[in-house]
Amino acid sequence: MQLNPIGVIHSPYQERGQAPRQGRLSENEITLEIYPPFAAAFKDIERCSHLIVLYWGDRANREILQLRTPFSEVPVGVFSSRSPNRPNPIAFCVADLIRREGDRLIVRGVDALDGSPLLDIKSYAPALDSIPEATTGHIPGSLEGISKGKQTHV
Repeated sequence: MQLNPIGVIHSPYQERGQAPRQGRLSENEITLEIYPPFAAAFKDIERCSHLIVLYWGDRANREILQLRTPFSEVPVGVFSSRSPNRPNPIAFCVADLIRREGDRLIVRGVDALDGSPLLDIKSYAPALDSIPEATTGHIPGSLEGISKGKQTHV
């Protein structure tokens, strides 16, 4: 398997402790720079209000399999968490599309560190991507509960 970045993310977050717990908790504008071979993929992107941004957590710890979340002292597996530390650190954010500037998209709601490889962008479709009755296990159902605490690995 081979992943080829389609671009790079420019953000104010230089180190892991600077990024918000989740992208939706930040008001910062982030730049998604798309490499020239993928420029044609921008067609009609301005029609989207929100985007799914997939990127590679290149500074994540890929050996951590369990951790304590900010919401519990009981360790959970990374597959039942939103930790950036995981065997394949594919990160996912739903971003507000603010504007397009040539080969760059200015978005809000991304927690990526500066220089993170951008893997893909997809349009967010509320009818398909939102499941109001979904359960979250140990993760609070509101943004207020998510903004507090720190994750620690086991």
